[in-house]
Amino acid sequence: MKEICKLVLSVLTITIFFTSCKKKESQPKEVKRPNFLFVLVDDQSPFDLKTYDSNSILETPNISKLAQEGTVFDEARHMGSMNGAVCTPSRHMIMTGRTLWHLPPSAMNKDNGIDSLANQSIGAIFNRAGYKTMRTCKNGNSYKGANTQFTVVKDATKRGGTEESGSAWHGKQVLDYLGDREVNQEKDPFFIYFGFSHPHDTRDGTPELLEKYGAVNHKDTLSLPPANDKQPSLQDNYLLAHPFHHGHPKLRDEERVSGVWKNRDEQTVRNELGREYACSENIDIQLGKVLDKLEAMGELDNTYIIYTSDHGMSIGRHGLMGKQNLYEHTWRVPFIVKGPGIDAGKRVKGNIYLLDVLPTLCDLAGINTPETVEGKSFAPVLKGEKDVVRDVMYGVYAGGTKPGMRTVKKGDWKLIKYDVMDGAVRETQLFNLAENPNEYLPEHDKSGEMETDLAENPKYADKLAEMEALLLEQMVANDDPYRLWNQTE
Repeated sequence: MKEICKLVLSVLTITIFFTSCKKKESQPKEVKRPNFLFVLVDDQSPFDLKTYDSNSILETPNISKLAQEGTVFDEARHMGSMNGAVCTPSRHMIMTGRTLWHLPPSAMNKDNGIDSLANQSIGAIFNRAGYKTMRTCKNGNSYKGANTQFTVVKDATKRGGTEESGSAWHGKQVLDYLGDREVNQEKDPFFIYFGFSHPHDTRDGTPELLEKYGAVNHKDTLSLPPANDKQPSLQDNYLLAHPFHHGHPKLRDEERVSGVWKNRDEQTVRNELGREYACSENIDIQLGKVLDKLEAMGELDNTYIIYTSDHGMSIGRHGLMGKQNLYEHTWRVPFIVKGPGIDAGKRVKGNIYLLDVLPTLCDLAGINTPETVEGKSFAPVLKGEKDVVRDVMYGVYAGGTKPGMRTVKKGDWKLIKYDVMDGAVRETQLFNLAENPNEYLPEHDKSGEMETDLAENPKYADKLAEMEALLLEQMVANDDPYRLWNQTE
């Protein structure tokens, strides 16, 4: 009888043990919410980076590694600007997910207070969702009402060539913030807006990086900077001058940037490219320090990293120097995403605007997207469910004389129109970007039939008419308040 009791007891014990194990195994593991590191640089063409131009001599190993370990977008753009400070509406669109003509007055520098959209911007949204939010970036030409929504704000304009006056300062703010999280054993997820003041002019790089790219911080308006074989070569679509006026008289970026002014000679442009590259490599160095810190903290694999710029930049391309145009080097932006579940080494078209960032971040974080948002989440592109989020892209520059410039792109075809200088300049350009990715003009003297502006070529009259109609359609759909000289609805 005792042996039977022992046997029964043993069976019960084993049953309880295995039942207990099964219960433990069946309990779902706590899902750790992802972190976000949003990296935004100021004035960088995608074609500066090896990721977008294999011939570039700019060395950015950390950005290149992000591209290798994440997904690269080949068709990412800002929607445009209604004022000369293109970064201001661009950053409003990033913060709110709103289209260009639906931004608050501060996008036009008419007011810089807190409005209702500020409470539906990135910082405010992630605060309410239980994230710890931190921001460092430049002062000014931004969206003050949205910037102040972050819990920790360390903003200052840093465009010098020292640790304290340059990009290292922004990096230090992020490193200090992450260090404080360690000390305080912070468990809530973070959203860090890691902004830089460079490579925006004045491009005062560090001495060692300026030397690497053969550049000097030229300040003498009566002389040219010295030529140096280390400097980047002229871009393929470089011109001594744009073939017609860009439509913004006395535009700062084209006339008053220190070291350049109105000069477009080879020595000036190559020196300025060297300064740009020196500043961009320094950004890469600071980014690397932050990524190393995240890895040491065990947070890197659970962090979405988004790298982009507020807009592109000319620096000699098409005879222009600034950001107030709609050529690909300026309308497009670099855009790389790495993080949990993101395919490594993948390239996609995307057809995204910077205003799509906010709804995408909400999707990745599992946060409801505010009804005020007009952008589209590109999470389906990141998941491989789509290649693009839209078929047509529309762009604006209306910061100078009105109506300004407009562009529309569909497939390989792109139209740019200029209606400026009170009607004195009315130009139309038509490009096939598959055959003419550099948007060569007749002034570039290329031999290929399609390696030029095709607007005057009668063979493409039907395509021109199609793109003209598409542009008007996009202007109407986006509540563009202007019409060009040859548009009738």
